[in-house]
Amino acid sequence: MSQDNTSELSKLWSHEPHTHLKFRPGDKVSEINAEATPGFTGSKSDAPALAAERGERFAGLQEMLYANSRSGDHRSVLLVLQGMDTAGKGGIVKHVVGAGNPQGIQYTSFGKPTPEELSHHYLWRINKALPSAGHIGVFDRSHYEDVLIVRVHNLVPPDVWGARYDEINAFERELVDTGTTIVKVAMFVSLDEQKQRLTDRLERPDKYWKYNPADVDERLKWPLYQEAYQAMLDKTSTDYAPWHIVPCNRKWYSRLAVLELLIEALKSLDLSWPPAEFDVEAEKKRLASA
Repeated sequence: MSQDNTSELSKLWSHEPHTHLKFRPGDKVSEINAEATPGFTGSKSDAPALAAERGERFAGLQEMLYANSRSGDHRSVLLVLQGMDTAGKGGIVKHVVGAGNPQGIQYTSFGKPTPEELSHHYLWRINKALPSAGHIGVFDRSHYEDVLIVRVHNLVPPDVWGARYDEINAFERELVDTGTTIVKVAMFVSLDEQKQRLTDRLERPDKYWKYNPADVDERLKWPLYQEAYQAMLDKTSTDYAPWHIVPCNRKWYSRLAVLELLIEALKSLDLSWPPAEFDVEAEKKRLASA
């Protein structure tokens, strides 16, 4: 375990989550157990206290990242959340990223492209949403829609979407080389759990707004989505921007897992508080006499 994982709650992870969740060549989408809790030895009852504790750690690191940008540090973090509807992307944004200071968060939800966006290269709208220095950018869906839904629905010819894997790898390579740490999370929920979550939305008037009749149609295309996700993982999980597979039937687990992945990413930047750009003792004296 890393040095800051000193509490008994933190020890509920047998190893840092990325060692369990990182996609490896040969991993099969068809074999993902969405009920699983890889690497976590605790239970749901442990989640609230652990989330609070680790949320504080995340918030501290996020503030440090933001503070350094005020002193010229250009680095940033990009969290990519990709998954079928009801996988829990919104919950990650609210309950995990929400533990940080909104001042240093840039959130973008990518829906169906607008006419303006369609008039440009598919990465145009992605470039516009990239996090600025010191910020954590969050993509709720992403450029990977252009090798997932575009592929499944035959929105462009195979030779067009087929070329995008290498384009995306080159795009992410450039981002990393210019100071962006990318955390890619592929979120998987079982069809049974998805059906239950959709059913729950129809039982609650306050959740009607989250229900999309098209989700039922997308369920019927799951075999095609499995193929598309498999190709995405096989072709775009790189050493500089690896994919992490997060089982999402247990929301409490997926939120803890993504929280740890973000903490790990921030810790890898070896951050420290920026030094004062003024004479501290002189300012204390000035303030005391003001």
